[in-house]
Amino acid sequence: MIFDVENIRNDFPILSRNVNGKPLIYFDNAATSQTPQQVIDVIVDYYSNYNSNIHRGVHTLSQEATDKYEGARQIIQKHFNALHSHEIIFTSGTTHSINLVANGFAGLLTKSDTVLVSALEHHSNIVPWQMLCEKTKATLKVIPMTQEGALDMDAYDNLLLLNPKLVFVNHISNALGTINPIEEMIQKAHKVGAAILIDGAQACPHIKPDVQALDVDFYVTSGHKMCGPTGVGMLYAKEAWLHKLPPYQGGGEMISEVTFEETTYAGLPHKFEAGTPNICGGIAFGAAIDYMNSIGFDAIASYEHELLEYATGKMNAISGMKIYGPKENKTSVISFNIEGVHAYDLGTIIDKLGIAIRTGQHCAQPIMDFFGISGTARASFSFYNTKQEIDVFVEGVKRATMMLR
Repeated sequence: MIFDVENIRNDFPILSRNVNGKPLIYFDNAATSQTPQQVIDVIVDYYSNYNSNIHRGVHTLSQEATDKYEGARQIIQKHFNALHSHEIIFTSGTTHSINLVANGFAGLLTKSDTVLVSALEHHSNIVPWQMLCEKTKATLKVIPMTQEGALDMDAYDNLLLLNPKLVFVNHISNALGTINPIEEMIQKAHKVGAAILIDGAQACPHIKPDVQALDVDFYVTSGHKMCGPTGVGMLYAKEAWLHKLPPYQGGGEMISEVTFEETTYAGLPHKFEAGTPNICGGIAFGAAIDYMNSIGFDAIASYEHELLEYATGKMNAISGMKIYGPKENKTSVISFNIEGVHAYDLGTIIDKLGIAIRTGQHCAQPIMDFFGISGTARASFSFYNTKQEIDVFVEGVKRATMMLR
């Protein structure tokens, strides 16, 4: 089956606009993906036709909104192959999901416990665990990385001898594109009795995780990385863990009964969904997953790998080019510097050519410190990007380099 990228691009209105008088080339997909018209239409339909609060009303609009929202939960359950729909908790995004779990473990850890976090993490998968350890006096240990931008698995094995209670690692590094061996890491964590949380924010736009096959305890992601809106994400957790963890927030919806003497909590998933949720966001998240599945994740992965190989070859021909991260086993992210050129200056100049990339530390300062650099430029590709765009980008980088040296 031919991958018809031009037909796919027609689904994304923003890709037809100009920036600074040039056709937009959007290579900042690791920060947030663009949204197809099919998902935009779902958002408009919600606010135009059945905008209402959910779970609480007997009137028609409330029932329609509730059905759509819970239908989206089932779409997400099926996509990630969770055993139960109530194992899917709607959140505002990956950061919220991680903090929910960290808060829950505050009463389960002691000063004699150890938790492990990888050196490849986004700040969102570092800071909450530091805060947890400050509260509980537990010890935070770091799984080190190698010069190739991969995790040191021998060091991981040695750290597991400490019998940690929790392990945290991203599925794919946002800064380097490294695909971590999470299957192996999950199995090894469970052998020593540790629970493990996988940050899937960067993986879910490219691959289709099966949480049952992985046997993962917690898996988190954001809708805006997957062609959905901002402000919505999900926490998958095994049912047993959701029963063990206390609620993250108190308020409406997450309760069963309330008196001034005592409150009892609602069942799953509502125990963790206090207050009025991002109803439209949840519905649109489900629509975005349906859209991506209509294209097919195998087709997406194959095409994006083709883009990565093509861009890597073109960029390696640029004088002074340094690409960070592994050469193999990575997703469609190229994090780079050019000798004598500051990444920020490069990004600013090529923006004038209509090219959007990310520059800086990418919320991954420990990675930059490891390499002894202040930051990188990062080009990240999605299934709606093209080789022709890569050609324009590479020429733009060359032009900027000549101006800045």
